[in-house]
Amino acid sequence: MTIKLGVVMDPIESINFHKDSTLAMLLAARARGWELYYMEQADLFLQDDNCLAQMCALEVHNDADRWFERGEAGIRPLATLDVVLMRKDPPVEMEYLYTTFLLERAEAEGALVVNPPAALRNASEKLYTAWFRECCPPTRVSRNMDRLREFLGEHGDIVVKPLNGMGGASVFRVRRDDPNVNVILETITDNGKRSAMAQRFIPEIVQGDKRILMIDGEPFPQALARIPAAGETRGNLAAGGTGKGVELSDRDRWICAQVGPALREQGLLFVGLDVIGDYLTEINVTSPTCIRELDKLYQADIAGQLMDAIQQRIV
Repeated sequence: MTIKLGVVMDPIESINFHKDSTLAMLLAARARGWELYYMEQADLFLQDDNCLAQMCALEVHNDADRWFERGEAGIRPLATLDVVLMRKDPPVEMEYLYTTFLLERAEAEGALVVNPPAALRNASEKLYTAWFRECCPPTRVSRNMDRLREFLGEHGDIVVKPLNGMGGASVFRVRRDDPNVNVILETITDNGKRSAMAQRFIPEIVQGDKRILMIDGEPFPQALARIPAAGETRGNLAAGGTGKGVELSDRDRWICAQVGPALREQGLLFVGLDVIGDYLTEINVTSPTCIRELDKLYQADIAGQLMDAIQQRIV
């Protein structure tokens, strides 16, 4: 049986060939002889209770000068596919949520959606850490600036960030005596109209913000420690961080053991945990990255392992 795999992603021509994890997945699927179909978010639509999409056949190549070719586009039900990868990057806003409902209709008709639409809604990447309190640093989520100031007063040095961002965008480190406290909190909460997360600052960020990749609840044995650039407190590669391969520590493995069963229960096949020092800071479920970097460092095939896990679900 030839497996038909569709992908919902950002424009494929705009991706970073050397770093894009979605491309790694597509290359791994194609290496197995699977048929590939390409969609962007706007291509999906609902007809009565059926999820359809204008999709095109896709060919991919491990070639930085020519990594894809799109075929002729046509409309077909998503349920004619065996599996759909939902790899649209955040922000997770209303259009993203609407797309998960469309994908849930395809799921109801028999397509395997990775990651599952309901889990994408339920496992908010920042807020889901609250289900694993023993793994996390002191945290407060609020839109009330006085409550965030109170948290700053208690800890003296904190990080504040939006709940639906990615790549380190709009992440601020704030100290108690920072003259910009008010404007930072006004900005991050949109003057009290938008909830934000505050976490106690973790000094071990200088050793890197570790990305641990989980496949069906089990960790890849090495992580990518994203080390901040000089003068930065954000390790995100998109913010100028440098990636370094590291072995998982005993604490890392313990965190994975706490989180893994819950991921499996929700059907979250591919997840990226962010760990700084001894603390879990985020659980990335929408479009986790770092496959290409870890594959290169360890001569691995992480996307291939994911395809194996997917194949077990659909045969």
